[in-house]
Amino acid sequence: MVSKYKIIKRGDEGYPSALKHIEKPPEQLFYQGDLSVLSKPCVAVVGARRATDYGRWAALNLARKLSERGVVVVSGMAEGIDSFAHRGALEGSTPTVAVMGNGLDICFPTMNEALRGRIAGNGLLLSEYEDGTHGTRFTFPARNRIISGLCLATVVVEAGLSSGSLITADHASSQGRSVYAIPGNINRKLSVGCNKLIKDGALPLVFFDDILDDLGLRPRVLVRPGRPDSPPAPAMPGELGNDEILVLGAVCDNGSLTMDDVAVITGLAVPIVASVVTLLEMKGFVHFDQGRIIPANVE
Repeated sequence: MVSKYKIIKRGDEGYPSALKHIEKPPEQLFYQGDLSVLSKPCVAVVGARRATDYGRWAALNLARKLSERGVVVVSGMAEGIDSFAHRGALEGSTPTVAVMGNGLDICFPTMNEALRGRIAGNGLLLSEYEDGTHGTRFTFPARNRIISGLCLATVVVEAGLSSGSLITADHASSQGRSVYAIPGNINRKLSVGCNKLIKDGALPLVFFDDILDDLGLRPRVLVRPGRPDSPPAPAMPGELGNDEILVLGAVCDNGSLTMDDVAVITGLAVPIVASVVTLLEMKGFVHFDQGRIIPANVE
């Protein structure tokens, strides 16, 4: 039987650039929908399956706001926070992406069959698992590295101490991506995970617009790095972080560099350079081609 889902392999043109530099990138991805949506800025919104009314409200409204601002919301289509994140995104203007922990021919949970259809028709379903693969206690945590790896940042809306969303946050941190957590009532079990993330260094998301400002996704004046005669960086609203400015300046000054070259010039460790390059590529400032980093407007 021929699968109705498409497949893209690591090394193929169109393979998601954000996954190229993460630890253990998937060798293949099965998908249904529009793979090109991954070229837009992506933010993961994840959390507990047994969510409270507060958590469901926060996921829905945060995802809607992100979607209305042109951000692709990525989640795992699980019951609870994930489902409400996808629903909120579908109410906005930007497609949403569901990363599955099973084959795409299986809908889990079954209650999300209608939601799954809406995402496939107006977004993207994605999995590294072949048809017929059922989700297990190994596949769901493994797919979380893909959720965080696709994104500029991960937001944990609500989580207990054993929530799988904390695994996603851990992956995001190790991948050099930003981690946000929505603060919660200290008397609720489903707030403990988020509050502990904040205690351990995650950014508290008190106002939804903060994440748009932090990631440079709201219109501002951009200060461009590099020498006066350097190729100008492509127009992009927002501000870049210090490491992004450092790396982009090095690339614009030299036209084409390897990761090791950038590390020597900037003094940053190669893993940090790799994460920064991924962010710059997602934002449209550079291309990574055949092992070299090239300013986006240089052929």
